[in-house]
Amino acid sequence: MSAEKVICEVLDGGIARVLINSPADANAQNAATLYALNDHMLRATHDPAVKVIILGGVGKHFSSGHDLGQSDVDIVGKDRPLLSTWGETGTGSIERWYGWEHEMYLDMCKRWRALAKPTIAQVQGACIAGGLMLAWSCDLIVAAEDAFFQDVTIDIGVSGVEFFAHVAEIGPRRAKEKLFTADRWSAQDALDWGMVNRVVPRDSLEEETLALARKIASKPMFALKLAKEAVNGCMDSAGFIDGIDRAFALHHLSHAHNRLRYDGLILDPAGVPQKIQDSLPNGLRRFPNDPET
Repeated sequence: MSAEKVICEVLDGGIARVLINSPADANAQNAATLYALNDHMLRATHDPAVKVIILGGVGKHFSSGHDLGQSDVDIVGKDRPLLSTWGETGTGSIERWYGWEHEMYLDMCKRWRALAKPTIAQVQGACIAGGLMLAWSCDLIVAAEDAFFQDVTIDIGVSGVEFFAHVAEIGPRRAKEKLFTADRWSAQDALDWGMVNRVVPRDSLEEETLALARKIASKPMFALKLAKEAVNGCMDSAGFIDGIDRAFALHHLSHAHNRLRYDGLILDPAGVPQKIQDSLPNGLRRFPNDPET
């Protein structure tokens, strides 16, 4: 496999397969990974030969979520031009961190959800926190029998992930239980609750996902685009995006609370393993005084 964080291949039948390629850390997502993922997703969307996009991860796990020890937070808005229209980003103030997470998390997921081609998440092993956001941004989810799902943000003093689709995906009472307890749910649970479309044996996950993608790719492309737009529009009319935006604001109230309570640390240290705390870059650990405020 390539050493690149994200790889993409265009297969026969109009299928693009985009894979996070960092199995050594369970496909944890840093800024470079998310930008590369966005580049490949948009490239596949703009390629007229591609009809369906599969999103997956190399190795044992789909994605363990955000890389809390990531060292590349400062590339956002510097080495990489901003994609979001929110404004300045950085770690120097609550305002700039709000913009940073708009850029890297909320607006990325909104963009991928709105891609004008069908997308399928191919999920095995761990799909945790930020991993949920990737899967939930896709139109369909095919899960291996060994897949499990979890949002552990409560443990680090945060109200939920940035793209807060829990209620739409698993229902309000189950969403509260899984958030309050940070307990996992299984692939079979996700199927029973309507969060995933299919559960298949691990050794046939790739084959089954590809077969579904090829079946969809055989349909008229414009009709597929309009059908996706219709379903997303119904969800948005029912308040889906409004709920996402409200939850994102509460997510950042959590960060602000932690910053005051834990001497600048944006996460509750009780829920962060010591080895990760020690590795956190200074900018992410603590907010220095912002000279502009």
